[in-house]
Amino acid sequence: MKKIIVGITGASGSIYFLRLMENLIKENMSIYVVASEQGKNVLKYETGVELETQIGVWKKTNNEIYLEDNDNLFSPIASGSFGCDKMIIVPCSMSTLAEIANGITKTLLNRSADVMIKERKKLVLVPRETPLSSIHLENMLKLSNIGVTILQATPGFYNFPKTMDDLINFVVGKALDSLEINNESYIRWEGKNEKK
Repeated sequence: MKKIIVGITGASGSIYFLRLMENLIKENMSIYVVASEQGKNVLKYETGVELETQIGVWKKTNNEIYLEDNDNLFSPIASGSFGCDKMIIVPCSMSTLAEIANGITKTLLNRSADVMIKERKKLVLVPRETPLSSIHLENMLKLSNIGVTILQATPGFYNFPKTMDDLINFVVGKALDSLEINNESYIRWEGKNEKK
C-alpha cells in the first residue's frame, strides 16, 4: 500500500488541508498526518476544526490514517527505510519552508521532508504568503532546484469560479495533480477554438 505524509503548519489556508484530506481518504493509501502546534491552532481558528477530533472522523472512512507527534523523531516516517512514497505540506509556512531549505530537522515534520529530499521522493510544499520577500524566493528557488514542487496556493480564474469551493478545489486539484493522484477537483483548460 502506498504511503503519503501530509503536513500542516501555521500558515493561513487550513481549508486547503481539510479539502485535500477529504480527497486522500478516498484513496487506497496509508496517510500519516503531522501538524506543527501552530498548524493545529490556525486550523482551529480558521475552520473551527480540532485536528485530533477530525482524525477520528476520517478513521471511520479510512483506517489507514495516523496522526504523528511532531516531537517524536522516533516515528517511522522519520526514516527513509520506512519507504514513504510522497509528502505534501499544506499550507506550508515560510518558517517551515526556510527550515527545510536549510536542512534544519528538529521536528518530525521537517525531518520527514528532509527524508523525502534525500531519498529523492516527491515533496510538494503549498505556501500561502503574499507578498514574497527575496528571502522567501531564494528559499523556494533553492528547493525547486533540487526537485521540490513549490505550489503557491493561487487559484485560476479561466474556469469562471462562482463559489469559494471552486477556488479551494482548484488549488487542491493542482496539489493532487502534483502528487500524481487522479482527480476531478477542478475544471481543466481544454483550449479555445477561435472561429474564423
